[in-house]
Amino acid sequence: MMINVIADRNIPYLNELLPPEVSLTTLPPEAIDAEAMALADALITRTRTRCDATLLGNSPCRLVATATIGTDHIDIPYCRDRGIAVASAPGCNAPAVAQYVWSVVMRTFAHRKPSSLTVGIVGVGNVGRIVEQWGRSLGYNILLCDPLRAEAEGTDRFVDLDTIARECDVITFHTPLTRTGAHPTYHLADARFFSLLARRPLIINSARGPVIDTTALLDALDNGLVGPTAIDCWEGEPNINPELLSRATYATPHIAGYSIQGKTRASIMAVQALCDTFGLTFAPTIPLPPPAPATVTPGEILSTYDPAIDTENLRANPGNFEQLRNNYPLRPEPGY
Repeated sequence: MMINVIADRNIPYLNELLPPEVSLTTLPPEAIDAEAMALADALITRTRTRCDATLLGNSPCRLVATATIGTDHIDIPYCRDRGIAVASAPGCNAPAVAQYVWSVVMRTFAHRKPSSLTVGIVGVGNVGRIVEQWGRSLGYNILLCDPLRAEAEGTDRFVDLDTIARECDVITFHTPLTRTGAHPTYHLADARFFSLLARRPLIINSARGPVIDTTALLDALDNGLVGPTAIDCWEGEPNINPELLSRATYATPHIAGYSIQGKTRASIMAVQALCDTFGLTFAPTIPLPPPAPATVTPGEILSTYDPAIDTENLRANPGNFEQLRNNYPLRPEPGY
């Protein structure tokens, strides 16, 4: 019996990875709708497809596998109640995001010694851990903010967000987008947060757009509270704020994690989930890339990624946010 799979056409390597029992149909994300899902046993998707009752209500779908770290585009309670398995790709693009962050930092502070800068990492999960590890190997002072980890592990290694605001020259966000719970991240960087900034820091958002309140950020820029900014994730994507686009030091179309190795990991993880769900044998013809190296050099970072190029492209074509993202030329991660 064939397994009918609908997939976002921008997910690479699926033809090379899927077993012969799978019938694959690839579609642009805007075409993945209830009609397309009517006979689908599984969906392999990205963040642009909202996976909820509207999409899946009349579908036999048994699995939603997203080739992304985040799952905020998936109605997980609905899927759980319907018996639809949900799989993501945690950590798949973490080295690429770390590459983005450190390229931005080193280019912004090209004439500063790493030991003179304090970098605050907000969210120390799969991505934040690598940002931390590479930052320490490069000689930067690192402060960590992750209340969930602090509660689980103790507060010795962690500081609160107010301390990050007061003491850091760079603040980089690596949280999921959550709106409920003890520590919601929606508009985590709000007017109050920006009012506490003491060093006119570089602000980097390569997490989720709504983690930063765009209006509050623009006000903080007006008031001289924020120095440079690097925005890869935007509120309202793909309809991004034109004022922030013009004022950000680096403005990129949500591609911080777009490496060859990251996309390979994500596709392999999605197909592995498919095979596990349907009892298929997984025999990939593409090897899983190794984990991130423990250390990197400035040369390895700077030679493999320059955010100024993507900034120039986005500013020249602000209405083509999705096209720039979907047709992005994948880059190698440091060490490859």
